[in-house]
Amino acid sequence: MKNCKIMLAGFGGQGILFAGKVLAYAGLKAGREVSWLPSYGPEMRGGTANCSVVISDKPVGSPIIPNPDVLIAMNRPSLDKFEATLPAGGIVITDSSLVDREVEREDVTVIKIPAREIALENELGNLANMVIVGRLLKETGLYTLDEIKAGLEKSIPPTKAALYEKNVKAIELGYQYA
Repeated sequence: MKNCKIMLAGFGGQGILFAGKVLAYAGLKAGREVSWLPSYGPEMRGGTANCSVVISDKPVGSPIIPNPDVLIAMNRPSLDKFEATLPAGGIVITDSSLVDREVEREDVTVIKIPAREIALENELGNLANMVIVGRLLKETGLYTLDEIKAGLEKSIPPTKAALYEKNVKAIELGYQYA
């Protein structure tokens, strides 16, 4: 899957916007056309923050994606809000540590990964978002690990450069999860 429309959603503070930014920068570094559209107004206070990312070989006409190819739901309210927007054949990736219900659709591929638990067990704190990114890469082939590492390097500010290796480890753990 080289062209992809992704909706990332979760609670404010879960790194939803950062994960989207990493995916977008990886696309730029790989010479792709991208858009990144965050949404975090009042929802940032405990509701569902979300981010739309479009990665394409052609110019992106609109950053708004009413029907994403992939939904990453890092909590139940996000799954509740966006599950119906996926077209048949879409992919839903949930953090099964926090999403306490099954996906109701039978016409989509469902991937459940206990991202929060994996991050905590490996002393990676709040990097469940990067565990999910790793699983996304494994499922879609959207980027190589080197391409996502380039996007990660571009996304981490110099003041937090020490966090690069932990983020890489989280991505690799998600990629290896079966």
